[in-house]
Parts: sequence; structure tokens; C-alpha cells
Amino acid sequence: MIALSIAAVLAIFLLYTSIAGGGTPSIRPSQLAGHSSRVSLTGVVVGPVTGDAHGSGLRFLLRDRGVAKGASRVAIVYTGEVSEQFKVGREIVLDGTLKNGAFVGVPGSLLTKCPSRYTAKPQGQ
Repeated sequence: MIALSIAAVLAIFLLYTSIAGGGTPSIRPSQLAGHSSRVSLTGVVVGPVTGDAHGSGLRFLLRDRGVAKGASRVAIVYTGEVSEQFKVGREIVLDGTLKNGAFVGVPGSLLTKCPSRYTAKPQGQ
């Protein structure tokens, strides 16, 4: 009986932490202002992409997905591994913090989303 009670308490705790847990909030570039803690930023890469991912840092702009070209953008500085699929126009997810007006990514946290997984298949397939 005691073992079942302990198991039930642990199960409830795990469920609570997975649903309401203190994870990293996921936001868009237009929502970044005012966030001083670590966040997960999602957006579309806007060029030009400059710098070196293993040296001084890769530099580019990020904008909200599905928004006009004139939408708000945030400067990104990232040092670390970069996928071969990373390029202008691709959607990415990057963890980091806002420092001195630029979003500084955590090394190794850059994920490039594959566009083929998020587009509708032509009818008849």
C-alpha cells in the first residue's frame, strides 16, 4: 500500500512538471522585447548571413514566420554547430538570451526545420 502511494505521488509530480514545468518558453522575434531570461526563439532566417559559426560567431536576422518582409526582426549571434540545411529563408529554433540588442544563441542549440515536413502534400498522393 505504501509503495503504491509513493508511486502515485511520483506519477503526479512527473505529470505536473511535464505540463506546467519550468521549461524554456518558446517565443517569436516580435515577442522577444522584455525577455531577459533564456528563451527558445523560433523564426525565419533573413540574410545576409555573415561571420563564422566556429570563430567570432554567425550573424544574421530572424523574423516571425508567415509575416510580411517589413515585420520586426532581431539580430542573432550564434557560435556552434550548424546544419547543412541552414540557409536564408529556413525556419529555425534557437535557445539563448537577449544581450545588448542582439539575441545570443546557446552553442549547440540551433535546429533547422525541414520545410518538406511542414508543407501540404499535393492531392492524389
